[in-house]
Amino acid sequence: MPEPAELPRLALDGGPGRPFPVLAAAYLREYLDKVRLAVAKLDDDDVWFRPGGGTNSIGNLLLHLRGNLSLWLLGRVGGRAVERHRAAEFAADRSGGKAELLDRLGEVVEEAAGILEALGDADLGRRLTVQGYETDLLSALFHPVEHMSYHAGQIVWVAKQRLAARVSRIEFYPRHAGE
Repeated sequence: MPEPAELPRLALDGGPGRPFPVLAAAYLREYLDKVRLAVAKLDDDDVWFRPGGGTNSIGNLLLHLRGNLSLWLLGRVGGRAVERHRAAEFAADRSGGKAELLDRLGEVVEEAAGILEALGDADLGRRLTVQGYETDLLSALFHPVEHMSYHAGQIVWVAKQRLAARVSRIEFYPRHAGE
């Protein structure tokens, strides 16, 4: 697993005027960096800790994000063959260490980002079906980016709870300190 950078890459640092698929790729990378930073100081027990009944561990969420991005972006948008077992993502318990889970998610994020960056404006209206939803490519890009944002926030929250006694804080935006 590559060591996380001190700070995440920020999608907004790319400036204005980028096509939506390029911006979407930048946000996927930003969320991945935030997840890596939050999880870096955790051990494997922390990664598989379930905060309460009916909740998912960070490990489950890492598997789930990999599955979701693979299905939506690699499979349906990119046209690759993808086999996914969604229920297994949530049922898993200690089915990998944090390094392996983060590496596998990182591979999917980079592959998905490459697919997104290769799209043109004319592609965005293309119709497709994903998980039984009739949609267009623009929506099929927006959904997994928003989905990764949602679960990245959950992962960061659980990591902060697990690290509260060991680490002073996880800082993503030091340039905004004191605002």
